[in-house]
Amino acid sequence: MTVILKTEGLNKVYRQGGLVRSRQVKALNDVNITVESDKPVVIAVVGESGSGKTTLAKTLLRLETPSSGRAIVYDTVVTGKGTTLSKKQFLGLVQPIFQNPFEAFSRYRPVDAYLHETAQRVAGMDTTAAEAAVAAALQSVGLKYEAVRGKYTNQFSGGELQRISVARALIPQPKLIVADEPVSMIDASRRMIIINLFKQLRDEAGRSFLYITHDLATAYYISDYVAVMNKGVVVEFGDARQVMGDPQHDYTKLLLSSIPTTKTRWRPRKAAA
Repeated sequence: MTVILKTEGLNKVYRQGGLVRSRQVKALNDVNITVESDKPVVIAVVGESGSGKTTLAKTLLRLETPSSGRAIVYDTVVTGKGTTLSKKQFLGLVQPIFQNPFEAFSRYRPVDAYLHETAQRVAGMDTTAAEAAVAAALQSVGLKYEAVRGKYTNQFSGGELQRISVARALIPQPKLIVADEPVSMIDASRRMIIINLFKQLRDEAGRSFLYITHDLATAYYISDYVAVMNKGVVVEFGDARQVMGDPQHDYTKLLLSSIPTTKTRWRPRKAAA
């Protein structure tokens, strides 16, 4: 079995306030997650804003340094004690997809320039190979190279631009893609395009995903495993169907109870007398 993702005592502590009055905030509090599998998986991390899920994503992406503990991706230590990976080696193993695709690309530069840069600097391809890799990556997300070449961010919808972000992440052929709220900035009618694309890339391209989200409905639909976070702590973790079908922790039950259903009739709250 391959260790797809393992966090061992992962902690991230921030200090707030000045020298006289300061306090420590534990954004990650002894996070321990282990996913072993012989096939690629989607791991969802769910919770409210401030639960620590984005800090977990940033730590795994080496955008934040853990205060203690370490993380392993595909049997390789990627952050924390024991890591020896260079930035280039790391980006060949783990790639990000960020929340806002319009912030992932400069409006003053053609978006395909970023894809070529990833192919050449991260994957080490020459110009010819890079062009072929860019075209193949765009095709895998349902876009034609000719429709993207030389265009800027304002010439795409949010959904199209996020698919270009996915294509960029695919170019180095990473083992794990960390997607931080990747559909929250996209129209609701187009979110499932991205979600179904993740499933397709897991099943057909062999990519694993860490899917950070507050949307429990899409987490249930796409995920093999789910971790529920609250105040920096993983309060429940396991098989997605088991955790979300038979939650054991009160916080998980509270989150699930907040999902709108067609079985519950909404009643307006009565005004105070």
